[in-house]
Amino acid sequence: PVLHCTAPAVVDNFEDPASVGGRLVAAFLAADHAAIRSGAAPLLVELPVCNLDRTAGTRLSYHVYKAFGVDALPDHAIRVRLTGSAGQSLGAWLCKGITIEVEGDSNDYCGKGLSGGHVVVVPPAHLRAAAHEHILVGNVSLYGATGGEANFNGVAAERFAVRNSGARAVVEGVGDHGCEYMTGGRVVVLGETGRNFAAGMSGGIAWVWDPRGTFRANCKSTSVQLSGVGDGDAYAAELKGLVERHAERTGSARAHQLLARWVEALAEFVQVLPTDYKRYLESQQAAAAAAGAGAGAGAAKKGNKAGEAAAAAAAANKAGSASSKENGAAAAATATAATATAATADIEDLARGLRPVPGVKRTNNRLRSFIEIGRVADGYRPAEERIKDRAEIYVDGAAEKSRNQASRCMDCGTPFCQSDSGCPIANLIPEWNELVRRDRWREALDRLLATNNFPEFTGRICPAPCEGACVAGIMTESVTIKNIEWAIIDRAFREGWVVPRPPAQRSGSKVGVVGSGPAGLAVADQLNKMGHAVTVFERDARVGGLLAFGIPKFKLDPRIVERRVQLLRDEGIEFRVNTPVGGPGGLDPKKLRGEFDALVLCTGSTVPRPVDIPGREAAGIHVAMDYLHDNRAGIDVRGRHVVVIGAGDTGCDVIATAVREGAQSVTNLALYNKPGAARDGELNPWPEWPKVFRVEYGHGEAAAAYGRDPREYGVLTKNYEVDAAGHVTGVRVQRVKWLFTRAGKREMRELANGEHVFKADLVFLAIGFSGPEAAIPDRLGLPLTQRGNIAVRGAGADAKRPSYATSRNGVFVAGDCRQGQSLVVTAINSGRQAADEVDAYLSRPLL
Repeated sequence: PVLHCTAPAVVDNFEDPASVGGRLVAAFLAADHAAIRSGAAPLLVELPVCNLDRTAGTRLSYHVYKAFGVDALPDHAIRVRLTGSAGQSLGAWLCKGITIEVEGDSNDYCGKGLSGGHVVVVPPAHLRAAAHEHILVGNVSLYGATGGEANFNGVAAERFAVRNSGARAVVEGVGDHGCEYMTGGRVVVLGETGRNFAAGMSGGIAWVWDPRGTFRANCKSTSVQLSGVGDGDAYAAELKGLVERHAERTGSARAHQLLARWVEALAEFVQVLPTDYKRYLESQQAAAAAAGAGAGAGAAKKGNKAGEAAAAAAAANKAGSASSKENGAAAAATATAATATAATADIEDLARGLRPVPGVKRTNNRLRSFIEIGRVADGYRPAEERIKDRAEIYVDGAAEKSRNQASRCMDCGTPFCQSDSGCPIANLIPEWNELVRRDRWREALDRLLATNNFPEFTGRICPAPCEGACVAGIMTESVTIKNIEWAIIDRAFREGWVVPRPPAQRSGSKVGVVGSGPAGLAVADQLNKMGHAVTVFERDARVGGLLAFGIPKFKLDPRIVERRVQLLRDEGIEFRVNTPVGGPGGLDPKKLRGEFDALVLCTGSTVPRPVDIPGREAAGIHVAMDYLHDNRAGIDVRGRHVVVIGAGDTGCDVIATAVREGAQSVTNLALYNKPGAARDGELNPWPEWPKVFRVEYGHGEAAAAYGRDPREYGVLTKNYEVDAAGHVTGVRVQRVKWLFTRAGKREMRELANGEHVFKADLVFLAIGFSGPEAAIPDRLGLPLTQRGNIAVRGAGADAKRPSYATSRNGVFVAGDCRQGQSLVVTAINSGRQAADEVDAYLSRPLL
């Protein structure tokens, strides 16, 4: 059957039956499925397409898979011919049996996740210029492809075939970062490449036609080997076959020209083969050649193609029907077959057999360290020991272990540990990891301090999003980045490398900073280094804000904070403690602004999130931070049943503190489902922070004290049980389960017979904060955002950077009072960027 449509294409919005995707599905559902499956009557659909048609073919793949399952259709059983400019994600996740042919071009993500189907894109018939001189498909084409074939008679833009693990593709040129992190499949480039080709490539093979000899300068060759291709090489026939099919499917003039002089042209190709993958293939080839007749016959019974070739060769030898020359040919056929079979494997699958032995280094080959050296993180002191004291909970790591762990950093082409999903301050992680590996600790310190003012804080209390985004974590375990950071800064203090460095000269400008938390300290440190005179106002008795009063001493020793504060004092920063700003008895922020050339507000997010639950007013229900604060607000947990609501870091800190102070029991209530042991690749893909089940230090301590993990998942608080005296006695909850709808939204469902009451003498609310206190912004007339944070004036001078200037001239804002509660490392980054904007403001020419 042939479906001809002439109506203009419309947006493929998943629901619209008139879209290209909808028409393809309708044609398939109306067709004879038995005839399609047998190949007797292939389905042909012809449609116009435009750049509004996104994911054309993806819905069709879903219905084909639903009807036939995996790999049930013969190739080209369904042919889709499109004319025009296809939108993003043409043929995404296209399954086996479907071929999409486009005469025109395609936008970004063409063939993303290709899963066995075929995608062919050729330029319009009326194009008179050479196809290989024009970009035909957009960026990130064939990203994450796992199988199938693609032929593009033109140039692909940047990041072509990134993370390809099984697809075969021929293209006539690629932009920057081609074949990055490729782990399998084949790529033939009949033209020039951009820079950084094959960065992080660990599997598969690429061939690049390089008649002018310019390719090697564009190839990231640290993990691959480059070689020529001779007529007798094992892969020469495979390469020729790919070029022949490309010429046949696309009519490529360049492919036809190369085939017409193939022997000469073959010598102009460069083969790109990952070093470790090559070693694996060679070992498989040697094993197959040495297997002999018996092993070959046994493998043949299992359907192994290499074994079948070995058995056939052995049988020919036994019958005496082969001359010595023929025996040699048979052996070569065996080796070639073994190589071809192994070449289809994904390097990530192969690496599973090379799981590292924790802490044991088997080689000095740095390029294999992330495989051969296991992740060994610096842990905590035994829970049974540490719950009896208030000393820091950590175990110091040995320098040699830090060097071994640093060597696991895999020199990836794009270090996602520094990306938006990784470190908020873009720490130069690969650089200082490499310096630690080389035992150049002083230089590593310089690179660390280039982006992080206080690594002694983040190395202890940061949850390390950088490790969640680590590329090594895709196939094995991430690098212990946080431990290495801590090791660098602690050694620096021990060696006396961290000393006061006051600025050589002063600018003459004065800046006031309100608040001495991580954002306030960072902005003060940066501005002081720039030469401005900085005064920090802190309402509490000690400098540090959250660092001093919101984090338990056994998690962050106050002496660590005071050591850094003293350094800042010695460098010229003035701290005024017991000095509130705004509100009754506080300094007037308006007058304060008049005393300084600029004023930076870093007051944090300290207003507790409101809880409208019956019984909230009962005695014994407290905000968690009131309990963690040094004063403890007279809260005594000894011998009491404690319930902590909220499953974040603050809740964990409350658990650990209550255990040490002798609570009779501690229960931690979490609203959402219990996370799985491994990340959900669909809902929580790498490099996002992995939402997995973890046993943090407080959970382990509660288990040691009470014999069980304190957490209860999937519970919704309904009301607090209160006695006649007005004191809380329990927390009534409803057990729930969270599900995801087709639209990807989370939906809560209450479970039948799911009501329960947890006994509680004390309840601590660790559910976050809604914004800064109102006194200062009200007095300065600063508007707030819908979320209750202090608003800023749009983008700064650099549109790529956020703004920190408020609506009032000379008043800036940084940290949680600007962005809402977040990580300490995020607050440091906010302070650093705010300091840059303040410096630009102070350095502006005066009219």
